[in-house]
Amino acid sequence: MAKEKILSEIKEAEDNARKMIDDGKKRKNDRIASARAEAREIIKQAEVDAQISVQSAMSSAEQSITSDRKKIIEDGVHEAESIAKSASSKVDEAVKLIVNEFERAIHA
Repeated sequence: MAKEKILSEIKEAEDNARKMIDDGKKRKNDRIASARAEAREIIKQAEVDAQISVQSAMSSAEQSITSDRKKIIEDGVHEAESIAKSASSKVDEAVKLIVNEFERAIHA
């Protein structure tokens, strides 16, 4: 009977060990699944954050380009006005020069 009891206890210990191993594997698999789900969420949030960052950078670049464009146009307008004033003031001189050359050509 002692032999049967020992064998029974060994079998029970083996069953307990097998159950502990199975429980350990299940906990490991659950943790892996949980870690993978968490990793997917982290990646998803990183993609959202990256998209927001890209949109912010694009908006900032567009504002900078718009500002630069406006400055270039304003500078061009001021330069055109300056050239027009300079040309306008020299029209009388040009007319006199052309008339003088014409008169010289006629009297020659």
